[in-house]
Amino acid sequence: MKILLTGFDPFGGEKINPAYEAVKKVTAPDGKELIKLEVPTVFGKSIKIVTDAIELHKPDAVICIGQAGGRAAVTPERIAINIADAESADNEGNRPIDEPVIFGGENALFSTLPVKKMIEAINSAGVPARISNSAGTFVCNQLMYGVLSYCRIHCPDTIAGFIHVPFLPQQVENRENIPSMTLEDMVKALNAALAVL
Repeated sequence: MKILLTGFDPFGGEKINPAYEAVKKVTAPDGKELIKLEVPTVFGKSIKIVTDAIELHKPDAVICIGQAGGRAAVTPERIAINIADAESADNEGNRPIDEPVIFGGENALFSTLPVKKMIEAINSAGVPARISNSAGTFVCNQLMYGVLSYCRIHCPDTIAGFIHVPFLPQQVENRENIPSMTLEDMVKALNAALAVL
């Protein structure tokens, strides 16, 4: 089995993004090949980069990782919606408002990853995890929707989805009552999730 694992670059003034920091340290499960890719936090461009990688590597599974500041657990996403609505600009200054991710696309697409089994495995590894029913309306959601739409049309046997991770401790040093998670626990969680595949 070949797995494509992606993580976003820093955005929103942050100097680090736990998504790609964790991806860099994840190890391939026994008997599986792991391809890692850093993705820009940019509307449209992120979809193109990941779908080009899917076309090149032809993975059996695609898992995109993103940062969800404010969450206390690792959260596999159940659903992506066909809307891009940004409260702030992406890394290239784009700020779509009430725009579809794909014109004429389905209203929503569900993850094809075994999200419940992944959550069970992550919790069993000692890291808090729960399902999320909203990937938001920023670049994370548009990438999840774009990848699912691409796979549905071009490689229907490829499973795909998205997992959010919390802030790292250093990102919340000067913020009150904002949860965080160690990089070690994020890596442990992602390793557990990949082992389920």
